[in-house]
This record gives sequence, structure tokens and C-alpha cells, in this order.
Amino acid sequence: MEKFYITTSIAYTNASPHGGYALELIQADVLARYNRSLGKDVFFLTGTDEHGTKIAKTAAEKGKDPKEFTELIFQEYRRLAAELNISNDDFIRTTDQIRHWPTAVKIWNLIFKKGDIYKKKYRGLYCVGHELFLKKSDLKDGLCPLHQTLPKKVEEENWFFKLSKYKNEIRKKIKTDELKIVPEIRKQEIFNLIDDAEDVSFSRPVESLAWGIPVPNDPSQTLYVWMDALTNYISALDYANDGEKFHKFWPADVHLIGKDILRFHALIWPAILLSAGLELPKAIYVHGFITVDGQKMSKTIGNVIDPFKLIEKYGVDPVRYFLLREIPSHEDGDFSYQKLEERHNGDLANNLGNLVSRVAKLIETKLNGELIFDDKFLDKEATVKIDEASKKVNEAIEEFKLHEALARIWEFLTFANVYIDEHKPWASDVQPEHILKTLTTSVKILDTAGRLLEPFLPETSQKILAAFGRSKESKDNVFRVIKIEPLFPRLK
Repeated sequence: MEKFYITTSIAYTNASPHGGYALELIQADVLARYNRSLGKDVFFLTGTDEHGTKIAKTAAEKGKDPKEFTELIFQEYRRLAAELNISNDDFIRTTDQIRHWPTAVKIWNLIFKKGDIYKKKYRGLYCVGHELFLKKSDLKDGLCPLHQTLPKKVEEENWFFKLSKYKNEIRKKIKTDELKIVPEIRKQEIFNLIDDAEDVSFSRPVESLAWGIPVPNDPSQTLYVWMDALTNYISALDYANDGEKFHKFWPADVHLIGKDILRFHALIWPAILLSAGLELPKAIYVHGFITVDGQKMSKTIGNVIDPFKLIEKYGVDPVRYFLLREIPSHEDGDFSYQKLEERHNGDLANNLGNLVSRVAKLIETKLNGELIFDDKFLDKEATVKIDEASKKVNEAIEEFKLHEALARIWEFLTFANVYIDEHKPWASDVQPEHILKTLTTSVKILDTAGRLLEPFLPETSQKILAAFGRSKESKDNVFRVIKIEPLFPRLK
């Protein structure tokens, strides 16, 4: 069986989950569910990054020790995955001393033995938000451009990794798409970062960073957060024990990440793997940010989206639909409650929900609630539309254009509504064969749409099929109307 291994980035546990991370989870879930539908053996990993100075500082501010604090935040992230109906196969934590720590230590020892780690004194500008040393050229008006904070001037002795040794090889692998970067604009961006790549700090003194994994054979130092965190993608596969999962699923088919951590995944992580003699991931898919009414999400502004409140108010599938449809998969996209409610009432209630209700009602009134499917009654034009929709949706998913895939499904649903309006099976003067043709075509469209929607809106997909006595596994030709609640009651 062909395998498919997909990962999200691991969420940094200095704060509760926000809407941006919910988007990443949902996008990865679509890709995982889609590949399962193709019969592949899928392994879908998400998790939490729980070490670092920022977490220790936040925990202290809240009067908690880091272990207690990260446990609370971890539980929130795990709950978010459950409430969003995410189909992940595993959840890794960097505080896991049984699975994760041995992998980080094993990788350190491999690259140390290779001669790719050395110790030196360093003076630089440290951004706590990034957990990263920045160069002056990275700053804008003297500030970190992402966090809008003044970096700290730091002088300390650290272990450094020979990143510069591998940058030419990484450039070649990205250029030839051996390591594929999607979208193309991010590929060009990483080339610019590679050109300026220097050796990077892979540890910090215990006085500066105590909350983390100790450096092997040097208790005065702690593994730098990125050296620690990036290895999660193989620690969950039991790499430390040369486990069966590692041999089965590595390399990753897709690392799905936000654009702010491209440097770490397309430069530092490949360099670590090359140094350790391991294969590189096949692809890195990069999504943008969610803005709120045109402004970047910010705790300072107070416009951070709470995904739990969204789900509680609107339901899980409306939230999944809005984020996947309204936010372009490769780019930044804007969130507003008005847009969400317009999508809910227009796309979900008026289009999809109304279509399911009217087809079910017509079968109930015209065919006594049961339709025996026979493809000789399929409309030829509709058959072409069904084939086109399936092809276009699959192509868009393969290109990581999930918003376009949903747009194609909704074009298909609009066609179905228009088809019924034009053929008027309710009219008093129509022949039985006309009714049968119209409703056979309509249920075929809905059955196809229900299956196409499964990766995006799994609960809704089940309800559509169930409305006609069907499931994903149904192979017979009987469509029997079952009473269900309206899919999407209109919002007031």
C-alpha cells in the first residue's frame, strides 16, 4: 500500500490556540482525509513545542512552573484538534522524555560525530518571540518585523551548527524539486535566505535557557529550541529505536507550515537531515496568515480569534468551510464574522442545505421516498459535469489549492439547483420518466458532492449521504429518504 505522511508544525505552547493554527490543522486534515480516500496508508502528525525561554518566562508571569503551564496549554491544543474533527494519527510533545528526547539526543550525537557542531563565543541580537538570533539586515527600524519588538543584545558561548556547509546542496535539491516548496513564491524566498545563510546556534547556556533538553556531554548548555523542535517529525516515528514506523513513513510527503517558519523547515531542518545522513522531506506546503478585518491578528490589538468560541457559536463544519473557502491556501486571507455568516447563509444554507432538502422532498412526494438508481436515466450533460467536478476538485487538492477545490464543488451544487429549477419535476404535466430522470440525476450529483466534501466537511458529508440512506461504503443502487434535521439552519 502506498504511504502518505503529513505533518503540521508543532504549536508553541506559550499561549492558547488561535484561529491561525486552527486553519493549519484543518488544511492538513483535508490532505490526510483525501489521501486516505485514495487508499493510501496515511500517518498524520501534529503536536506541541513546549520548550524555550518564552514559555519559561510566560509560565513565571502566571505563577506556574513550566511543566505545569505547558501541560495546561497542551490540553487545549489536543482539545482543539478533537473539536475541529481532526483525524490525526498521533500527537507528539517535545517534553516527552520517552519518545522525543532520545531522538533529539541521537540526532545531536550524529551531527556532532560528523564534525558539524563546534563551540564558540557569540555576540548577537536575540528575538525571544522567534527564539532566534537575528542579523541587523533582518530588522526593520531596529525591530523584529514580525513581533515588533526590540531584540536583546546577547553575548554568550554556544554550540554552533555548520549550516553554511550544506546550503549549496539544499539549494540544488529545492531547485530540482527534490524538496518541493509550494507555492512558487516561497521557493524564491528561500533561495534568498539560503544566499545569506550562516552557521547557527544550536544551544544556549543553562543560565539563559534551562527549560529544555540538556546538551549531551555538556550540562552547562541546553539544546536550542529549533534543534529540539524540528526533530519531532521523526521522534513520533520512533527514530531513536530505529522503529518500524520510521522505515515505513519517512521521508514526510508533506510538511504543512506557516510562512513565518519557512527558514527553519526549508533550510535548517534539511541541513540537519543531510548532516545526519537522512532523507529530506518530499514537499513543504506553506500557508499564509489570517488577518481580521484587514489587520494582522495581535494580542495587543485584541483581535485574536478564539477557535473554541467560533465552534461553539457556528458549529465545526461551518468554521471548517469558512476557513478553507475564504482563506486562499497559499496566501493571507481576511476573517470577519460578517463574512462567515454570509457564507453560512448563502453557500451552506441556501445552496447546499436547500438542495439536499428539496431533492429529499421530491423523492418523498413523487417516488414514495425511494429511488432505485439506474444510470440509463442520467442526464448526459449532468454526467459530464459530474466527471468534470471530480477531476477539478482532485486537481486543486493535489496543487494545495483547497479554496479552489471548494469553489469547484459549489459550482457543481449551483448547477444542480439550476438543473432542478429548469426541469421542474414538481409540475403537474410532467411524465413519470421525466421525474425519474431529473431525480436520478439529482441524487447522483448529491451522492458525488457528498463524497467530494468528505475531506473538507466530514460531518456534513455523512449527513448528506445519510439523508438518502447511504454511507461512504454503500455499493447498492437504493436511495431511500431518511428524515434528518436541516443541514444548516439560517442564522438570524
